[in-house]
Order: sequence, then structure tokens, then C-alpha cells
Amino acid sequence: MYEPIRTKSVHSMADEAQYPHRSREEELDIQLAGHLAALLAVTDELGLDQAADAIAEQVSRLRGAPPARHAGLSGADPADLHRRALALAGRALVVAASRADTAAAILSAERMDAHTAALKDQQLVGAP
Repeated sequence: MYEPIRTKSVHSMADEAQYPHRSREEELDIQLAGHLAALLAVTDELGLDQAADAIAEQVSRLRGAPPARHAGLSGADPADLHRRALALAGRALVVAASRADTAAAILSAERMDAHTAALKDQQLVGAP
């Protein structure tokens, strides 16, 4: 009634050994390093050298190499930079907590507090 299938299905999975795979922890390390590197760029632009050095240390630990430091200034409003840094620190905190990285979580929480305080000092917390 039906002719048997003679060829391999196009829907079959490729050989798993052909493709590199990373563990969940490795993926979280990459994601955390990315969020911290973005936070580092904003922190450098704000001129917060001590905080930037602490962030760079964590990025180095996660990547195994020192990060590229932000070279140019965007001329963005400091309040906008603080808001961006607050959001990035929040993302880093979520990933750090997910991978149980205490050092990165503490650093992220400290940065969130610092940027929140800076925005409150400028009375711009709720402003867009």
C-alpha cells in the first residue's frame, strides 16, 4: 500500500558531536560578563573610576581576560546614564543570583544603590 521510506528524514537531528555546546553555567557566565561589561562602559563614562575598577575586576574574572575599557564619551545626560546603569546593574544582579555568584551579586546591588542615590540627589528617579 505505501512505499517504505528509503532516505533519511530531513527532520532528524544532526550529529550532536558536530556542534559545540555550553553548559547552563557557561551561558550564564557569558551573559553576566556582558551585562557587567555594558555597566562598565556607562560607569567609565560617568567618571566613577573606583566603581569601574571593581566592575572590570569581575568582568576579568568571568572572561579570563581584562575587558576593553570605554574610550569615548557619548555626551549623554548624567541622569540618563544613571538610569541606564541602574537597569544594567539590575540585569546583572538577576543573572548573578541565578548563577549563585555572590561577588557579582553584591557588586551589582551596590551599583544599583549608588545609581538610585545619585538619581534621588538629582530628584530624577521618576522622570523619564
